[in-house]
Amino acid sequence: MGEDIPRVGGFSAGLAVILNGEDGKKNLPKTRLLSCCDDLGQQSVERTLEYVFGLRNRSLNSLTGRVDRGFIHSVIRNDFSRYIVKFNDSYSESDGICYINGKNGNGPDIIGLEVSSICGDIKVIKSPFLIESMAMFSSARASACVWKGKWMYEVMLETSGIQQLGWATLSCPFTDHKGVGDADDSYAYDGRRVSKWNKDDETYGESWVVGDIIGCCIDLDRDEILFYRNGNSLGVAFQGIRKMGPGFGYYPAVSLSQGERCELNFGARPFKYPIVGYLPLQAPPSKNYYVTQLLQCWSRLLDMHSVERADHSLAQKLRRVKRFDSLEEIFHPASYAICEELFSILEADVGTTEYMVWGPLLSFMFEVFGLHAPHDYSSLDKVVEVMLQFQGSHVLFEHILNALSCGCKIALLILTECPYSGSYSHLALACHLLRREELMVLWWKSPDFEFLFEGFLSQKTPNKQDLDSMIPTVWWPGSCEDASYEGNMMLTTTALSESVSKIEEKHRDLCRLVIQFIPPTNPPQLPGAVFRTFLQSLLLKNRGAERNIPPPGVSSNSVLVSIYTVVLHFLSEGFALGDICGWLKSCKADGGFLHRGGEQSFPVHLFLKSDPHRVDISRLGGSYNHLSKLHPTFDHEMEVIQWDEGCMDSEETRVTHSTRQKPCCCSSYDSDFTRNFKVPAKYLAKGSRGHCSSIPERPAHVTAECSDGSLNDEITDKPSSSDQSEPEYGYRQVHHMKPVPKDTNISTATLREEELLDDLLWLYHVGLAPNFKQASYYMTHQTQSISLLEETDKQIRDRACGEQLKHLKEARNEYREEVIDCVRHCAWYRISLFSRWKQRGMYAMCMWVVQLLLVLSNMDSVFIYIPEYYLEALVDCFHVLRKSDPPFVPSTIFIKRGLTSFVTFVVTHFNDPRISSADLRDLLLQSISVLVQYREYLATFESNEAATQRMPKALLSAFDNRSWIPVTNILLRLCKGSGFSFSKNGESSSSSVLFQRLLREACISDEGLFSSFLNRVFNTLSWTMTEFSVSLREMQEKYQVIEFQQRKCCVIFDLSCNLARILEFCTREIPQAFLSGPNTNLRRLTELVVFILNHITSAADAEFFDLTTLRRHSQSPEKINRGMILAPLVGIILNLLDAINSEDYQENNDLLDIFASMDCSDTVQYGFQYLLDYNWDGSFRGEAYVAKYEQLENFLSLLTCRTVLQDDKVDSAPLELPEMFLLQRNSDKCYQNLIEDDWLGSFYFGCLVPDGI
Repeated sequence: MGEDIPRVGGFSAGLAVILNGEDGKKNLPKTRLLSCCDDLGQQSVERTLEYVFGLRNRSLNSLTGRVDRGFIHSVIRNDFSRYIVKFNDSYSESDGICYINGKNGNGPDIIGLEVSSICGDIKVIKSPFLIESMAMFSSARASACVWKGKWMYEVMLETSGIQQLGWATLSCPFTDHKGVGDADDSYAYDGRRVSKWNKDDETYGESWVVGDIIGCCIDLDRDEILFYRNGNSLGVAFQGIRKMGPGFGYYPAVSLSQGERCELNFGARPFKYPIVGYLPLQAPPSKNYYVTQLLQCWSRLLDMHSVERADHSLAQKLRRVKRFDSLEEIFHPASYAICEELFSILEADVGTTEYMVWGPLLSFMFEVFGLHAPHDYSSLDKVVEVMLQFQGSHVLFEHILNALSCGCKIALLILTECPYSGSYSHLALACHLLRREELMVLWWKSPDFEFLFEGFLSQKTPNKQDLDSMIPTVWWPGSCEDASYEGNMMLTTTALSESVSKIEEKHRDLCRLVIQFIPPTNPPQLPGAVFRTFLQSLLLKNRGAERNIPPPGVSSNSVLVSIYTVVLHFLSEGFALGDICGWLKSCKADGGFLHRGGEQSFPVHLFLKSDPHRVDISRLGGSYNHLSKLHPTFDHEMEVIQWDEGCMDSEETRVTHSTRQKPCCCSSYDSDFTRNFKVPAKYLAKGSRGHCSSIPERPAHVTAECSDGSLNDEITDKPSSSDQSEPEYGYRQVHHMKPVPKDTNISTATLREEELLDDLLWLYHVGLAPNFKQASYYMTHQTQSISLLEETDKQIRDRACGEQLKHLKEARNEYREEVIDCVRHCAWYRISLFSRWKQRGMYAMCMWVVQLLLVLSNMDSVFIYIPEYYLEALVDCFHVLRKSDPPFVPSTIFIKRGLTSFVTFVVTHFNDPRISSADLRDLLLQSISVLVQYREYLATFESNEAATQRMPKALLSAFDNRSWIPVTNILLRLCKGSGFSFSKNGESSSSSVLFQRLLREACISDEGLFSSFLNRVFNTLSWTMTEFSVSLREMQEKYQVIEFQQRKCCVIFDLSCNLARILEFCTREIPQAFLSGPNTNLRRLTELVVFILNHITSAADAEFFDLTTLRRHSQSPEKINRGMILAPLVGIILNLLDAINSEDYQENNDLLDIFASMDCSDTVQYGFQYLLDYNWDGSFRGEAYVAKYEQLENFLSLLTCRTVLQDDKVDSAPLELPEMFLLQRNSDKCYQNLIEDDWLGSFYFGCLVPDGI
């Protein structure tokens, strides 16, 4: 009967205990055979060893002595080796390949790059074949060619730019401009341009991303070349390639643009995605199968030992019937013997170590440790302890760390594996290994320490195809998709969010280990020194990374994002460093630095030191070298500036972590608001049309930190002891600010939280800002695409006929695909960038930084040394939070509850001459332009002392050739509601009466400033109207409306309307500027009115104006019409007439006489008649409209009479533009940006132009 039992693992008789994945602490999917017993039910050592080593039943003779390493070693050498060799399906040599270089000893042929084939400059960054192009275009071939059979090699992308990967013969010439795929008999794939190349390019494949594994395959039996991306076939790229003979085959070849990096694997390591039927060019080690089976023996031994030690009911029953003896007798000698055999194999052929580690050894360690939690830490520790006792173990673990680091770069997020997907398993294993001091020292001493650290922090960014598989079902409010899609998408985003959170948690664990690590150096270093050095090297390496074309060698964006996320969590949520947290200044285990409140401090020497990693950073006052010569700051180098949180805010607006009302990042309203948006459907129906994942609650310790009883309940300003006057651009004297000498030298060696904040801002500027810009693009494009889709659906319902219906359905399919793509991208950005704790940390970061900037703005000698990225990161982060989707907090409290200082800073520094960069000043000015468009933010400006005191005059002086567009938008918004034809019901409820009064007072009190401002407005409006007319004529001459020209016309027309509204406000609030004194302003104003009327009503322009549909995306056709420019002209005339009718101006300049004396009287009268004939019913009704119409009609009658009396008629002709009005075309940078960037300008969060006054 025993012979009928199936043979499992070499056994044919006895008791076999099968335990599946539910039998112990580990969740193992495989089935394990535990034991085989003799006739008495007693397990023998011989039978156990037969099971461990996979031998036939009863193949081992009875033992006569104790089990030791020598006996186990003899079993491995004599019995196991003979048994395994029968099943060894080793790699067989093929005659279809030719190696240029010789063999490496007795090992396989080593394939590398053929040095003589290199064209350009290719640098090996890391052995064996991580290469980078240092020239504009570099190419190289491998040292092997194939002419028969099926072959492949893999390329891991370190960058995702222009690279041409494929195969080429010797007849393919490499030059500075041509490479693989640019000649006959050379074939390449380029995922950046999504093309295949063979002399010419054709669309092929998918776009690639950093971390992709590209499999380059050639089938010379079918004469085909095909490519794979992460194991997925991209299809046959080339067919019918030319047959080649022995020694004249196809070489693996690559061409890289400057700065592009990739790692080539011809078979020196196991392929990540091997393709069935295709062979590696470099043969695997002959002992590969033997080592794999040997490690399987060790795995079985560990499984048995773990169950032996487990508190498992079945194991206890087996012990009670004496059928499960202890394995301690054989566990240690067997483990040592297996490890000894492994090291002897590796020592015999050192060249195979890398392959063995990256292949069977790494797989074995993952099998022992487990890919998912809970992990088997105990079994892994046993393996590591045994291995570390061998002499070659350090080399082995160096390769293991290399393999784990590389695995993080290429790991994909797979939905079915969530939440333990992506790089989680590699990070978890690495973190556990590096908890051993010996291995941490080994890693730190490695010359590749920083390279591997960056690898651990890498995460793959998904492309369109990846997102399709990660988020298979898509839903958005109003969609016609299946009703179940909403729930499915919610589950999907939740699962992906959990995966991202677990990966981020492991990143923090790894960085925490590095921070805690004390390197064995003399003199000794403090904890945090290694982490600080890494951050400094990262900054030095990535100088210029923010440029449009970054220099070679910069880090992957995912590395910068990951380290930013780690540092943000440390500063916002706390370090959780346990007993050793005392090394970090003021570190509390239960709260974050950014939420601490109370007294703040900052070491000024961070700005003033000439460290190599900082000296090239641009400062607010210019370059460091320039500033250090003109403004040396030796007195401040040893100072730490201290101040009280909120000291720069007024008593009424102050909200700090110590006041009763908490900031948005720590208030109880935060949690309430979060809970309101836990159901995405309800939120999305109200807000933007995207999908958001569930949002985790705010940790309790953050609120507790803000309510700490040790902090002051209220911070009040003390009287200033300084007799000096208030600085010009410092808004308010800083109270409670005092410079404090640095303690000792030990403080500079200690990693301070302020240093991490400095690094955080730089990481945000270089790493996060581009991602947020991309997220903003997809969110905006999603809204537009949904609108187009809904409009198309409506047209299909209304017009169900013939060919037009067919085109509409085709357009609908395109719009639907765009919407789905945008929804997936937006969902991913919400998952990866907009988690709740990150928003909290970003808000607290903005609070901290803006307070720091305001404090230092009172110290001229230090303020100019502040890096520019402080200001850029602050402004960008502020607007990201303001526009975040889902919203962080309601807009009504966003500024009031913690960021009133931001308003103070932007209004006091947008024209600060200490800021040398005009782009930075524009950044602040555009922030004001955006914020004042919203009533709730405008109210904050109205209650801000700095805004009311400084902004009106500063805006008038800032109206110049560079900044006139944002200044116009700001003035327009402040004056909104005061113009003719603005509202059917009179003045808009959103106007700012306060700022209108302040502007009027500023213009009256400083006549010189107002005169200069008025002159610039005249000139600018003349130029914009000329540009508008020219643009219309260009389209008219070409008889077609090009999108760029249409957009240009829209922009210029809106700008002209806005400028005309500004003049209308001036005539209403300051009519004396035109009616009193010299008539220069009045004459220029009237000439400008006639000039505009002439362009709008002239026959050629008017006809084409009517034929051209001037509209932007998601804008109604009636948005653009003549009334937008005609209304302020009417308002100007009526305002002047009203002023003339008052007693104050009856004896001054005669408006009627100015118009009558113009040379083009017919044009003037025609223009006024056109204003009378225009249909204003849509703007005014009732008595108000009648009164204004009669007033304008009476003026035209008087003008006609005056003209006849003067008997000075001239032929009607277009008014020539006076030379003094002309501005050089294309000289305005802001204007050019508006045209080229579809009205968004250079500032991506947009500068919205109001509808009118």
